[in-house]
This record gives sequence, structure tokens and C-alpha cells, in this order.
Amino acid sequence: MSLTIGLTGGIASGKSTVSQMFNEAGIVIIDADVIARKVVEVGEEAYKQIVQSFGEDILLPDKTIDRPKLGSVVFFSEEKRLLLNSIVHPAVRKQMLKEKEEHELNGEDLIIMDIPLLFESKLTSLVDKTLLVYVNYETQLSRLMSRNRLNKEDAEARIKSQMPLNEKVTLADAVVDNNGTIEDTRKQLQEVCEKWGIQLG
Repeated sequence: MSLTIGLTGGIASGKSTVSQMFNEAGIVIIDADVIARKVVEVGEEAYKQIVQSFGEDILLPDKTIDRPKLGSVVFFSEEKRLLLNSIVHPAVRKQMLKEKEEHELNGEDLIIMDIPLLFESKLTSLVDKTLLVYVNYETQLSRLMSRNRLNKEDAEARIKSQMPLNEKVTLADAVVDNNGTIEDTRKQLQEVCEKWGIQLG
């Protein structure tokens, strides 16, 4: 019987850093962001629905979706964001479940599901335990502004489009505080894994 951990965080919280630590330990990772890009490739069902709903203005000359353009449409409109999510999330969920089942059949005893919007999308039923990567708001804002070269208003809009990290803390089974150094984060992750009976190498 495999254990499935839902790894989550917020934008610029450092979830990818923790995901990389699992990856380095040779643990299977199913990445919702990677799958979300796959399901909106030209010709896929979700792609057709997005073009139908948002028009061809959000396409690049090669007919692929202009992600920054679509992002700027949905980040400032909750109605449009919910519409996009109603198309993408079911397609992502279906593909994630398919991959999870394949890994279970291959005998994997630990699977990480890397899902940024684990709580917002109510996907906790897909996993056995939830692990949150946490940073405080000031750290999140400054990291996002420097990483994505955003002004404060755009960065705040992106953060506010997600559930606040301090709310997620109350929902998660375990929390890794990523305000400190990489070494601090790795040490906390190892402690969580030990508590859950996982060897992280």
C-alpha cells in the first residue's frame, strides 16, 4: 500500500525547493503544474474549451495559449479565474489520478503529489497526508517581486488570488517553515518524514 503526500504551498513559498529535495531522494513526484501545461496543449479537450470561452485573442501565432496574456485576464477577475479553473482542474485531476494509479501498480510505496492549489481545489481526498511549505507574507511578496520581476500591485494580486498561507497552516498535517536557510528547510523536512516513517536518504 503506497503513501501519498500532498505537497502544497503558495506562490513563491519555496514549494519547488522542497519538491526538489524529494526528487533528489528518488521519490516519485506527480506535478500538477506540469500536468496543467500538458492538458492545455493544442488539440487537447481543455485547450478547445479555453479557446471557446476566452477567444482566440489569448493565442500566440503558433496557436498555443499565451499564458502571460491569459494570466493577466484571470488574475484581476474572479469570475474569469473560476471559469478557467472549472475547465483546467477536472482535466488535471483526471490525469493525476491516472498517473497515481500507474505508480501504485508499479509498486511505489511513496508518491508525492505536488499541488499548488491543494486546499483551494479541494483535492485533499487524493492524498493521505498534506505537507505545507510556509513563508510569511513579507517574504512571499519580496520573493515573488524579484523572481517574476513584478511590481508590488501585480505581485499582491497574484498572492491574493490564493488562500492565505496562514489559513493553510491550520489545514495541513505538517508544515515546513521556509523563511530561513535551505539547510533549515531540509532539516524540518527530514523531521516530518521521520515522524511519518519515511526514509529521505
